[in-house]
Amino acid sequence: MHILLIHQFFLRDNEGGGSRWNEMSRIWIGQGHQVTVLAGNVHYMNSENAAGERWFTDTTNAVGVRVIRCFVSEKYHSGFSGRLIGYFSFVFSAIFGGIFYARERYDAVLVTSPPLFIGFSGWLLARLKRISFILEIRDLWPESAIGAGLLTSKRLIKVSYAFEQFLYKRAKIINVLTPAFREVLINQKNVERERICFIPNAADFSLSEKINSNFDNVAFRQKLGLKDAFVLIYVGAHGVANALMQLIDAAELLTDTHAHFLLIGDGAEKQMLMNEVARRSLKNVTFVSQVSKEKVFEYILAADAGLSVLKRAEIFKTVYSNKTFDYFSCKKTVLIGIDGISRELVEQADAGTFVEPECPEDLAAKVRFYLKNPELAEQQGNNGYLYARQHFDRTQLADKYLSLIQKLIEANDS
Repeated sequence: MHILLIHQFFLRDNEGGGSRWNEMSRIWIGQGHQVTVLAGNVHYMNSENAAGERWFTDTTNAVGVRVIRCFVSEKYHSGFSGRLIGYFSFVFSAIFGGIFYARERYDAVLVTSPPLFIGFSGWLLARLKRISFILEIRDLWPESAIGAGLLTSKRLIKVSYAFEQFLYKRAKIINVLTPAFREVLINQKNVERERICFIPNAADFSLSEKINSNFDNVAFRQKLGLKDAFVLIYVGAHGVANALMQLIDAAELLTDTHAHFLLIGDGAEKQMLMNEVARRSLKNVTFVSQVSKEKVFEYILAADAGLSVLKRAEIFKTVYSNKTFDYFSCKKTVLIGIDGISRELVEQADAGTFVEPECPEDLAAKVRFYLKNPELAEQQGNNGYLYARQHFDRTQLADKYLSLIQKLIEANDS
């Protein structure tokens, strides 16, 4: 099969960030299938990689995925209005790229959102190419933007909900990343159950085990100056929705301990967070710039516990935290500052402990508990690894996804 994937934030080789589709594509390519990606040229955490790049570039990545980079306005990183401009610039450039660059014969168009707007690009290209349109929902939108306080205009909210319904009615398959999303689509958005499938985020054991096979934990921690610290790692975006000030506040409450917070990634609030750490003269917080997925796994393997946190909002009770699966694959206990199904996941696996969102006092108390019980952290890390092995193995889920697409194509051909 040949899949045309539309993913605004598909990563470049050795680029940090959400790698779900880089890993999924690698697996499918390894099985003899083809994947072509229409992607944006601006990273969701920073705009440096787009500097001097042409509006369209056509390359093949290290694992054989053809990637057509399409124009995204650099205003994407200049507030919510700039982000909307960035989204819509990709909607139109992806259509152009799909018509004039992606000319081969494809079996299906698969759009992964957010942003939901690019669903229009996928629907139109699927119609023009006369193939099936598949929509993947990684975050409920516009609910997530409303919950984060980014989308406040009643007119825009109304238009967004109408557009969402337009896409849901036209997708042959809608894949959701959490069971909570599935229930929302069925019970609140009137989507037929039989058109919804559930292929969640997962743990990439092939990468974690490859790195761990010859990883020197002691030497790596010593290089970081954290040999004797209890390292709590956060990996991901530093944006409004992530509410990382709670980590800074907790770090201040733990200055009398050997707990150390290691924050890896980038985003709109990173400089503010760094300024705040400097203002408070905190020595137990370290910031690391965005790094490749392989390097991220080295940092996680060197840590003692993983942090998954978001802003306190009802909508975030429906999401799985992506980074939790990376912590699982590296056998790290998880302090989960997200209520709802992410909390249920960690508790079902007995792989960590729940922390009240945006409550640094509770986070500090839980860290103190682990400082007194390091053997529990190790046991919970093993529990998470085994649970993810059984239920969230990337390779198994990639095979399931591909099987669903094949059945759809066969049904259309019959």
